[in-house]
Amino acid sequence: MVILINLLVAVLMTWFTQAIYPAIPGNGFATLLLFAGWNALIWLLTYFLSEHSFHRSRLIGSLVLFYLKELLTASLRVAYEVLTPQDHMQPAVIAIPLEAKTDFEITLLANFITLTPGTLSIDVSKDRKTLYVHEVYVKAGDTESVKRQIKEGFEKRILKITRNPNQA
Repeated sequence: MVILINLLVAVLMTWFTQAIYPAIPGNGFATLLLFAGWNALIWLLTYFLSEHSFHRSRLIGSLVLFYLKELLTASLRVAYEVLTPQDHMQPAVIAIPLEAKTDFEITLLANFITLTPGTLSIDVSKDRKTLYVHEVYVKAGDTESVKRQIKEGFEKRILKITRNPNQA
């Protein structure tokens, strides 16, 4: 039913647009473009006006902004390391226990970690409960703070997006 209403509104809006703006050519291609444009706009509006999708879109935006902040700070840290003569790196391989269960969640987490300068996802355990990460800056062997940053940062945000609100 929703599809029929969407198509009907797109047809009416195409006709209305051509009636109001006579400068638009009346050939089939222009009509098809108008119809496709109105159809896409109506689908996007119905998607973003549903509460669940709008909430999930905000969470995705939050994850992207968080990643950009992490990317900027990690890039500045690595640039500082390159530009200064002294070595500040204290690398370590850290085993991070995972709450992420699905392949998609684990892959997304591993990719966000790898795409952040100074960190690299190495492997996932066979039981998929542990992610091994190489971190370049582990101050005084404090692996717990690195685990906490990853779990409360990327993993928490990813699980909010991929799971129902009552699961995460």
